[in-house]
Amino acid sequence: MQGQNNGRSSLPFYKTIELRGHIIDSHILSQVMDLVMDYNAEFYIEQFEVGKHKYDPSYARLILYAPTPETLDELMEAVTKLGAQLLESEEVDARTEPAPKDGVLPEDFYSTTNMPTEVRIDGKWFPVENIEMDVAIAIRLNEEGKPIGAYTVPMSDVRKGTPIVVGHQGIKVSPIERPRSPALLGSPSRASQGHVFSFMSSAVSTERPKAAAIAEIAQRMREIRDSGGTTLVVGGPAIVHTGAGPQLAALIRHGFVHLLFAGNALAAHDIESAFFNTSLGVSLDANSEGATYEHGHEHHIRAINKIRYYGGIRQAVEAGVLKQGIMYECIVNNVPYVLAGSIRDDGPIPDVITDVIEAQRAMRRHIQAGVDLALLIGTTLHSIAVGNLLPANVLTVCVDINPSVVTKLLDRGSLQTAGLVIDAGGFLRELCYQLGLREKSSIDSPTKVQ
Repeated sequence: MQGQNNGRSSLPFYKTIELRGHIIDSHILSQVMDLVMDYNAEFYIEQFEVGKHKYDPSYARLILYAPTPETLDELMEAVTKLGAQLLESEEVDARTEPAPKDGVLPEDFYSTTNMPTEVRIDGKWFPVENIEMDVAIAIRLNEEGKPIGAYTVPMSDVRKGTPIVVGHQGIKVSPIERPRSPALLGSPSRASQGHVFSFMSSAVSTERPKAAAIAEIAQRMREIRDSGGTTLVVGGPAIVHTGAGPQLAALIRHGFVHLLFAGNALAAHDIESAFFNTSLGVSLDANSEGATYEHGHEHHIRAINKIRYYGGIRQAVEAGVLKQGIMYECIVNNVPYVLAGSIRDDGPIPDVITDVIEAQRAMRRHIQAGVDLALLIGTTLHSIAVGNLLPANVLTVCVDINPSVVTKLLDRGSLQTAGLVIDAGGFLRELCYQLGLREKSSIDSPTKVQ
């Protein structure tokens, strides 16, 4: 209800919301209260039932008061994204407006979170397909013009006339909650229910022992491989620079990595390492003590040129020119990859998608097919970009020597992300050790998987 206050606050406009689930230890209730204060609003707790055991959900019913209808609407939009719902008696359908032009959304479009979301149309709740953050919700209609579903649509892909959800009414968000157990939970199928790693209770792990956290990741990767799930690696060139290219190649070769997102740089320096055993002209030989080759700064350009001569990475592998490395293992083990370009790319390698919107679409297609675990390793921009594309129920671990990378992901709304502050090489070597893979840091000659 929205109207004059009922004596519990001097503010004139109000609505009643409900919160359900593990709202205390997942900090949902406290976040709602913080938002109320941020909007110079007030709240009154009408009912509060705390679960008696750790597996029991809690329930809270709050009245939110605001000084103006506009402030109340903004507050409702904010708390809805945390999972707050209007009382059942106040449920109304979501409002829609047609997109005014191709690539343009209605002015008041609802901007999504990456958490499971439903919309109410014609009295029926529809789950929103392919949820990700910062996109719109479109309504799918049948031939008679009746709603039959809801799905997310990026701004660039919307078409004129598509019905788009606007405002915040008739929208239900189910927040991802903390696990009930301190251990790494269950099988990959449980990831879809929002369970996360035990070390995720601290978003950025800077001081805790890394081996235990990496052991949890290794165990999850075994389960995903054995169950036919998908582990995504988003990698930066630091993987190669730190001498850990053979470790990532081994993870691909042994079936622990099923999808790779990167840029031109990772592929270029990986191929440089395969051709010259250098990265940015610096020797990767473990006994070289980082020796720099004369004209070594040209190696990555010459590697790119060689791949361009053959027409692409696959063609170079099939010609017997590229015989090892991360990209080689992707080709021979049929692991799909998306290489997204940037303005600073040398070459680039023919496989690189230089249109960023097309690169986003390619990434979305793979993500929407299903991802159980995402490892974001040593790449700030790609990590943040992919974090924005992932739904909140995908277990996500950001590995970087710089803790601010994880902080940026969290600030952007990728709240499912846990962080390990460690260099890419150290992480991948420990991960391979935990998985029983004994790869050397210098380039080996791998055995082709048949």
